[in-house]
Formats: sequence, C-alpha cells, structure tokens
Amino acid sequence: MATVALVAHVRLPRGIRSKLRRVLQQLMVELGQGDKALTLVLTDDTEVRALKKAHWGEDIPTDVLSFPSYEPGDPFVPPHLGDIVISLETAQRQAEALGHSLEEELRVLAAHALWHLLGHDHRSETEWAGFHRVQARALEI
Repeated sequence: MATVALVAHVRLPRGIRSKLRRVLQQLMVELGQGDKALTLVLTDDTEVRALKKAHWGEDIPTDVLSFPSYEPGDPFVPPHLGDIVISLETAQRQAEALGHSLEEELRVLAAHALWHLLGHDHRSETEWAGFHRVQARALEI
C-alpha cells in the first residue's frame, strides 16, 4: 500500500491528517504508484515563502510546492516520490475565496502536487487536463 508520511509544522484541524493521508494513498494506488511513498508537509506562509525563495528565487508565498526525489522521465522511479509542501494559511484563504472547505482545498492542492511529482507540468491547456482529472478524483475519494 502507498505510504504517506504527514508532517505538520502547524496546528491542524481535527481529522485532516487521516483524510489527506487516505486521499493521497488512494490516488497513488489508482495512478499505479501503490508501492511508493511520499512526504506531505503542512506548514505556514513563512516557511513556504522561504522554500520558494531558496529553490525558485521568488520571494513570495504560494499554496503548494512539490519536490520530486528523481528527475521526471528517468526510467527508474525511486521508492520515495518526493515531498509536497502546502501552506495551510494560503489554502485557508483560497478555500474561503472559492467558497469551499479547507479540506476540499487541501485535497485539490495535494492531488495537484502529486501529479507534479509524477513528472507532469501545466505549460499548456492540454497538460492541465491531467491536473483537473486527479484534482476532481481527489474530491470524490
């Protein structure tokens, strides 16, 4: 079964930890990655901003970052796919702006980042289709 290590650097709402872990595990299985693992870090804007500046040179917070543990396209995919880092603060603001729950927003962001870990990007509208598909599926689980 897929393994999701969840690390919380902020206080989490009740029940979020187990729900996010279950959603990501199910998605990983459905995407043929049931024998893999990943780490999900839930943190705040300050930490995400620092990571974005250190790795992308951009001094702004964002909602989610993904750090693959391999170069997408490599024939060997390691047992640990990589790390997903989500700002709970930004996720909460986005959820409120979109009129849905924090849990829904976290599901969408986690699924989005998982798709990135699997080597996908969204430089064109065609590439966005995969993101939309896994994000919608995350809301169904």
